Amino acid sequence: MTDPTPHLFWITSRAAGFAALVLASLAVSAGLLMSTKLLKGRTSELRAGHDTLALATIVAIVVHGVALLGDQYLKPSVVDIAIPFVSSYKTLWTSLGIVGGWGLIVLGLSYYARRWVGAVRWRKLHRFTALAWLLGLVHALGEGTDAGQLWFLAMTALVVIPALALLFTRLARSGAGAGAGGGAPSPSPGPQISKRRPSGPTLTTGVVPIAASEPQH
Repeated sequence: MTDPTPHLFWITSRAAGFAALVLASLAVSAGLLMSTKLLKGRTSELRAGHDTLALATIVAIVVHGVALLGDQYLKPSVVDIAIPFVSSYKTLWTSLGIVGGWGLIVLGLSYYARRWVGAVRWRKLHRFTALAWLLGLVHALGEGTDAGQLWFLAMTALVVIPALALLFTRLARSGAGAGAGGGAPSPSPGPQISKRRPSGPTLTTGVVPIAASEPQH
């Protein structure tokens, strides 16, 4: 039996990356269900689950990146895992993951700055979360060692397909609304700013985890 100890950091990063992909996709689905109002009357439950998933996604992304610093095969630097197009390992796919990961983290935590950013501006900015999530998905499928495995594809499909369907539904409804109004669509409904303490970051339209890739040790 192969001793996994030398590859412990890599295995940790790989697991955290896959967890981030799953959590992010679920958070996207919950956020889109709220914004499309497909489950009226369940907003509070969706928000509670969504906020928890959003925070868990951010933690998983951080663990995914930081754990790589201990990998004795790649031996990346902080710059390699934090700045796009610096690492020489699968540069394109890695860079897409870095951009997506930072996008999810910054946009997710921007929830706490809504009072300063402004509700309308924040909602418009937060729509880019969908793009960050898609970048993370592309990163996972393009670089992940498990991307060709049936179990990985099946698990990814279970969480990604519903999120994509909800995203397309949202875009279609927005387009229909713009056509009917003869102009640009109004900002999507979102949580109103209140004086209560926020419960957590929201990823209203999407997220992106950095899914792990595995070199041949």
